[in-house]
Amino acid sequence: MNPLLQFAKRLASKGLKATIATTHYTVRSIDAPNVNVEPISDGFDEGGFKQAPDLDTYLENFIAAGSKSLSELIQKLKRSSNPVSCIVYDSMLPWALYVAKEHGIYGAAFFTTSAAVSTIYYQVHEGLLSFSSTTEGPHILSVPGFPKMGYGDMASFLAVPVSYPAYLASVMDQFSNLEMADWVLGNTFEDLESQVAKEMTMPRPMMMIGPMIPSAYLDGRINGDTGYGANLWKPVRDKCLKWLGTKPPNSVIYVSFGSMAELTATQTEELAMGLKGSCKHFLWVLKESEHCMLPNRFIDSTEETMLLVTWCDQLEVLAHQATGCFVTHCGWNSTLEGLSLGVPMVAVPQWTDQPTNAKFMEEVWRVGVRAKMGEKGIVGREEFQLSIREVMEGERSEEFKKNASKWRELAKEAIGEAGSSDKNIDKFVGYLSSD
Repeated sequence: MNPLLQFAKRLASKGLKATIATTHYTVRSIDAPNVNVEPISDGFDEGGFKQAPDLDTYLENFIAAGSKSLSELIQKLKRSSNPVSCIVYDSMLPWALYVAKEHGIYGAAFFTTSAAVSTIYYQVHEGLLSFSSTTEGPHILSVPGFPKMGYGDMASFLAVPVSYPAYLASVMDQFSNLEMADWVLGNTFEDLESQVAKEMTMPRPMMMIGPMIPSAYLDGRINGDTGYGANLWKPVRDKCLKWLGTKPPNSVIYVSFGSMAELTATQTEELAMGLKGSCKHFLWVLKESEHCMLPNRFIDSTEETMLLVTWCDQLEVLAHQATGCFVTHCGWNSTLEGLSLGVPMVAVPQWTDQPTNAKFMEEVWRVGVRAKMGEKGIVGREEFQLSIREVMEGERSEEFKKNASKWRELAKEAIGEAGSSDKNIDKFVGYLSSD
């Protein structure tokens, strides 16, 4: 939701009227200036996904209720002074494109994964790549423009397809009608994935319009744009900034696994003991429901070095001079934020596209390391400590910092005035405005 919301703000800043259509459950969490917000239904208006009995039921209801309510919204806006001329939809909701075509308006697919991951998914959908679900023996994937990919570097939906049948079906479905889309937009930028872009084979060329990060952290051209304007949970802001303000530059480890990743009790304990053993200050975002997984007396024994919060403003933390390392699951939003704000990373990927993002982070963009998993897919405390030390004080730490700073500047250039992404946004706006 955040990159789509940020794109709406970019469009509004260039003279278009932008409206975010999202579910009743999430609409209450959005407060963004210059962007209109309207609710549509997913069939579970009170509790959202958690209200549904299972994923299949949720998706079926979302297609039916979403198509109907989105169509009604288009009709409502048609009677206003600002009728809808184009629907920009999350690529995981391809039914929105059918609604656009039914009303005779443009449709633009917005991919919130990297160009690399989107390319792999598309090639699998088209039968150009295939994977077996066995883990025995070497399993190397060779794609032009990509580093060599092993079994553990693949998106989990592809590596173990039988484990995620509903999610895999949804991922593949985003390409089911892509040839009907008028544009394909990607939250990435050309310098970051230029080699991948050369090998992309989608029905429409991807217009790279990212990074979709609040303007204050990049080009500063959208007045007051210091945050996305959407929070599912209330961030602990002042406490974090005050605590960070007492720490030396590049001394704090920031740890967050995003809003969806769920660590096991064993993995949580190993990370906790690794952080404690690092003898460094760390700010850890851990859901309140997961605090029970921490080792006995862990909080008491780390009160001098740790700040534990249930949620925070990640951009503010990453931008703070005290932050020297980002321990991340490597979801694409977090990866792009870390790159755009120039913070070296330790990757501990969990599922979906995260292993592939971690592969590029370590071997292509070279801004950190991926902690190696041991038995049962767990990153042990010793390995975790080694990874932290390698990024923050090892022989390659200066290289990681230098590369991170380089990507920060390239991100600013891409979205800045006349940058590659800004030009693509202008093309999109120009086409809609002239029509």
